Amino acid sequence: MKKLSFIFIFSILSGLILAQEDMSVVWETKLGHGIDYYGTDISDKPDSYSFAADAKEISVFKNNDGSIIWTKAYKDMAPKLRKVDELLAFWESNTIFLFDRKMGKDQIACIDMENGDLLWNTDKYQEVTEDVVVYIPEEDGFAISLKKELVFVKARTGEEVWNTAKFKGAVGKYSYNPDDGSMVMVNFVPSGLGAFFTGFKNQIARINMSNGEIIWENTYIGRAERKVISKEFIYELEVIDDQVFLRMNGIQVYDYNTGANKWSAAFDFTADVVKPPQGTKKFGVYGAVADPYIVGNDIYVIDMSNKKNQYVKKYDLKTGRLIWSSAEIKGARAIPGLKVIGDKVALQIGGRVETQYYRVYKSGDSWVKEWGVTFPEVKPFGVQAFNTSDGSLAWESERFKKGITNAVSFENYHIVCSGKALYSIDATTGDEKYEVPVSKGGVGQASLVQKFGDDIIVVIGEKGVSTFKAQDGELIGSGDYKKSSLEDRIDDIVIMKTEKADLAAYTLPACTYKEFKARKGAGTSLTKDGNHVFVYEKKVVTKLSTR
Repeated sequence: MKKLSFIFIFSILSGLILAQEDMSVVWETKLGHGIDYYGTDISDKPDSYSFAADAKEISVFKNNDGSIIWTKAYKDMAPKLRKVDELLAFWESNTIFLFDRKMGKDQIACIDMENGDLLWNTDKYQEVTEDVVVYIPEEDGFAISLKKELVFVKARTGEEVWNTAKFKGAVGKYSYNPDDGSMVMVNFVPSGLGAFFTGFKNQIARINMSNGEIIWENTYIGRAERKVISKEFIYELEVIDDQVFLRMNGIQVYDYNTGANKWSAAFDFTADVVKPPQGTKKFGVYGAVADPYIVGNDIYVIDMSNKKNQYVKKYDLKTGRLIWSSAEIKGARAIPGLKVIGDKVALQIGGRVETQYYRVYKSGDSWVKEWGVTFPEVKPFGVQAFNTSDGSLAWESERFKKGITNAVSFENYHIVCSGKALYSIDATTGDEKYEVPVSKGGVGQASLVQKFGDDIIVVIGEKGVSTFKAQDGELIGSGDYKKSSLEDRIDDIVIMKTEKADLAAYTLPACTYKEFKARKGAGTSLTKDGNHVFVYEKKVVTKLSTR
């Protein structure tokens, strides 16, 4: 009897010791309507605000205390709207677009976010979605891409300043020149709108923003994209010393004044290495090919111009002269990793890529709308290194033929993760310095590894997060959680989320975490500093502290 009592008491004490701390609630606000749409100003400044809305009403509230600034019905704000099919917030302009779609009679209403007043509305522009509207803060206006033309309207009045049929597709990344009011921009076709634009072609152009005049235009190689959910552009555009640099599936360089091709080391690549889930409306595969790597005046590029021929190529950054091309990398379907370490180019063949999708599917008698982010593995797997001097193969590891997630490099260490173990590889010789099983971290098999600081490996596991020293693989911290996946990360804060929308906020490198049990289907937004996360569920908005 005494023994049983001891066991009972020990169990209680153990439970108290292992009891997990909840994220502290900064505030909780219950709205008078449901939450079908929401938007968060993730800057989380003292005067910032966010919104939540359903099919009939919208509320805007302060981020610092959750107090509601205003709540209005759409019919009172914009009488011509009978319903709202989509909302789009532009934080820089303090406006919200409301869309009412009516088969050829679409209505767009632009609302002042600060007070809910109607700024303007129109039925002039049809089949407009969030993917084809871009706010240009330098001109305080919206570039709206239509089937046959691009129009530019003033943000606060809706006045159409100009239109042009010479630029097709949605406006992607751009570089604005305040000296002459011109802008270099790249067009793209948003996911799911492949047949929308009439006469689309890959276009890079410089345009006079005062009148819409196309100063010059040219074509580019590849496919400009924006991620389905996070909306990040997966290419870079910048102007340096009268040269336009477009980094996308390699690099392309244009003359800023004339638009003439200066040189390019680019290829056309479609990342069809992962099949979309059933019922997908929008789908994208990202990170299947590593970005170009620049060291001084040299640039290293992966050339995957077709499925049978893949190479690493080294170019002179100033002239575009090809310095060398490696031997063919046979059979590779994805090459997501390229790092230059000392005098070696380390290559990751196969492994984890990112997918983002939006799908609609039937569950029982109901239709379910689902947004998802996954990190599937693409075969075959391998790790190779080439000599920077001439592109010859330096070494190849057989260790990763059965699996690889990804690799991260530190100043003196190249760490490759197989999913089951961490391997420190000597980039010069290919020899293993150490092997550490990720099970040592107690968070299941690794789905991804990341860097933290100059010498710490972060393992994103199936059931939590752990950290290891890059120097010797020693375990630093571990936080065992439920089956979950990476939702977000800002600096030392990692957010893991379960299928039921429960959240865990980890603090690196100790991997201590706080959790919040949300309702299934809840939406979340992490602030830019990682200090707070907003949770949207049913009629309630909650601001939580992650630390």
